[in-house]
Order: sequence, then C-alpha cells, then structure tokens
Amino acid sequence: MFDVSFSELVVIAVVALIVIGPEKLPKVARTLGALMGRMQRYMTDIKEEVNREVRFQELQQLQQEIQATVVQTQANIQHQAHTINQELDFQGTATQPVIKKKPTARKKIPAKVKSS
Repeated sequence: MFDVSFSELVVIAVVALIVIGPEKLPKVARTLGALMGRMQRYMTDIKEEVNREVRFQELQQLQQEIQATVVQTQANIQHQAHTINQELDFQGTATQPVIKKKPTARKKIPAKVKSS
C-alpha cells in the first residue's frame, strides 16, 4: 500500500515515542493497528462487492446472449418446419392418385303401413 522502508519506520517510531510518550505509545499503537485492520477489512469488502457486481453483470450479459440465441434457434426451427410442411403438402397433392368411389346401390326400405 505504502512504499515505506525500515529506516523510515524507525524514524516514525522515534518521533511517535517523543511526541506521544512511552506510557501512551502501546495504547496508541494498538488503536492504530485496530484501525488499520478495520480499514483493510473495509477495503476487502468493497473489492469483493465490486467483483460480485462485475460477475453479476457478466452473467446477465451471458444470459441475454443465450436467450437471444434460443429465440433465434426457435425461429430457425419454426421456419424450417414450415418449409418442410409446405414441401410435403405440395408433394402430397402432386403425387396423390385420384380415387373414384364406385356408386353403391341403396336398398329401399319399405315404409311401414299403418293399420286402421
């Protein structure tokens, strides 16, 4: 995060010892350590949230691409099925033999006579 060498850390520690004093220095160091830890966790959480959002957007884009592909594939399949049906209908009417039915003789059923 920071480019601080060991000699710079020693200078910071000596200045802190002189300014803060030897009695309060351990408590201040603990507090600074805790604050640095919180800050690092906060930064880690922010990075994870940003990565999660980026992954979510990528997944949404992938989902849209897949849905577009599915719609296009369905349209192609329906078009091909329609074309095949038209070809089959055309071939069926062109090659279908004409069958004439023979007239059938109908039997006359005698009417019932009412008796009076």
